Formats: sequence, structure tokens, C-alpha cells
Amino acid sequence: MQFQSSKAYLIISIQKPTWCCDMGKASRDKRDIYYRKAKEEGWRARSAFKLLQIDEEFNLFEGVKRVVDLCAAPGSWSQVLSRKLYLPAALSCDSMDGDLPLIVAIDLQPMAPIEGVIQVQGDITNARTIEGVIRHFDGCKADLVVCDGAPDVTGLHDMDEFVQSQLILAGLTVVTHVLREGGKFIAKIFRGKDTSLMYCQLKLFFPTVTFAKPKSSRNSSIEAFAVCENYSPPEGFNPKDLHRLLEKVGSPSGADDLDCSSGWLEGPNKVYIPFLACGDLSGYDSDRSYPLPKVAEGTTYQSLDPVQPPIAPPYKRALEMKKASSQGIRELENLSLDSS
Repeated sequence: MQFQSSKAYLIISIQKPTWCCDMGKASRDKRDIYYRKAKEEGWRARSAFKLLQIDEEFNLFEGVKRVVDLCAAPGSWSQVLSRKLYLPAALSCDSMDGDLPLIVAIDLQPMAPIEGVIQVQGDITNARTIEGVIRHFDGCKADLVVCDGAPDVTGLHDMDEFVQSQLILAGLTVVTHVLREGGKFIAKIFRGKDTSLMYCQLKLFFPTVTFAKPKSSRNSSIEAFAVCENYSPPEGFNPKDLHRLLEKVGSPSGADDLDCSSGWLEGPNKVYIPFLACGDLSGYDSDRSYPLPKVAEGTTYQSLDPVQPPIAPPYKRALEMKKASSQGIRELENLSLDSS
């Protein structure tokens, strides 16, 4: 008796059931109250609450007609600006088209449209990008510049703090070109050993600088926000000399010593930075878990999808590779079935 050898293929396709996905969303809804509230209130990201809480404390939007939103994607801060400035004016019977607030949002990544927001896709360190902003304002200056941008963090705090400080200085470069005197600048910072230096650099241009921590910002996070008020550049300041001017700030001995270390801001020379908590302190705690809302008997809470997923995420390539891999597995399954 002869036996004919054959090969057998066992293909196991594991698909995550939909209830697992829902359970994962519900778990995050419990752990992050602001993530849940953002979806319920139509915000693109939980970071919208940070700007709202800063505004509660500092009244940012009073008298503001022109705003620049740096590093705007996915657009939650632009949403806040639209709802607080543009939409009320657009719905007012007394407003003319020329009187409507102008909001210009800049980012390297594209984002879905927002009513009343002009989008500029570009690099905030590129002069052409800033020229485009000025053209939208017809040569006028902005009343407010905001920046919620941050680098992809590495977990190495010294490195992350340094890269973030460079991003803020890039934002400050934009400010020196587009912000009117008396205007305001809001930027995300990472607190660390050189925070005093950043404070002194910003104080060159703003008499009032406060580092604020919104209630919606987790206590475990080193982020805070520099709230800079009443833009007043030094007399005779030329924006082209910004870098050299900032170098001198870190020097206790004057222009000849360009050591930009902030270590001298300690001991008797130590600078005490105003630090303020924003938002209702008896409100939601961003580090606490909350139960899901109660629903009708016999039904379960349905987690909402994000309001607006990124339209061109930086991880798009990874998603394409994952999709190609899934297609390869399906083709192998079909090949094994045909051969059998």
C-alpha cells in the first residue's frame, strides 16, 4: 500500500469582536472624563477644554478680532476660536462681512474645515508661511496668537523640554511679525530645569507672563501654558535680531558672555514665576476615573466615536502597511482554499 503525502494548511483568522472595541472605548471614557466630554460636546480633541479654562481665568477673547492658531491640527483650539469669536459675530444681525473676526490656522498637517477658520498648510519657521498670514489680515496685526503644538515626546524629559522650548521660540518669531502691540500670546510649555530661562525670554516682550495649569491638564503631565499679555517689544527691536537678543537673556554678565545657561537664575538671583491653576477647582479631575452616565434600564452606554479623525495622520504609512498585510493574509487563505 502506498501513501501519497500531502500538505495541510491551517489558517486561523482572528477578528476582534465589535464588543471588544466598544469595551475599550468605554474604558477610556471612564478613565478620561475630558475625552468623553469632548465627544459629547462636539470638540475634536480634549485639548479644547484647556483653552476654554485659560479663557475663564484671563478673559482672552475680549476685543479680539484677528487670531493666529499655530500648530492647529486636529483643530480643537480653532473650534474654540470659531465658537467664541466667529459664530457669535456671524449670527449677529448687526455684523457686516468686513466686521467678522479673522481666524488663521497653521499646521504642517491638513485638517478638516471649520467654519470661519482660514487654513494655511505650512511650516511656522518658514517666512513664506508668515507672509501668507499677513496677507489674510490685509497688512493688519493679530490681537491674539495661540500655540498648542508639541513635538512627538520621547519620554526623555530633558530632550522633550528642549525641543518644546525651540518650538515656543519659533512661535515667538511668528509673534514678533504678526502680533500688534498690546496683544496676547498663549503657548504650551514643558516645565523643567530651564523654565526660568524661558520665562525671562518671554518677559523681554511681555510685561505680564503667567504659567497656567488648566484643570483639564493632567497633574501627571509636565505641560503648562505660558500666558503672555500686553505685547511690548524692546525699543528699536528688529525681528531679525531675535536670536541674538534671546542669547543675552541667559547671561548675567552682559553681551560679552553669551552662555545661555539658566543656572544663574538660582540663589539670590532666582526668578519666581507666577503659576496659576485654571478652571473650576471643584470640577472634573483629569486624573480621576468617573462612572459612565446612566442609561435606560435594559440598555448599555454606547461610546461615541471621535468627532473628527485626522484626515492625513502622520501614522498613515503604518496603517497602509497594516492593510497590505491583512490583504496578504486573505490572499493566502484564498490560495489554500482553491488548492484544496
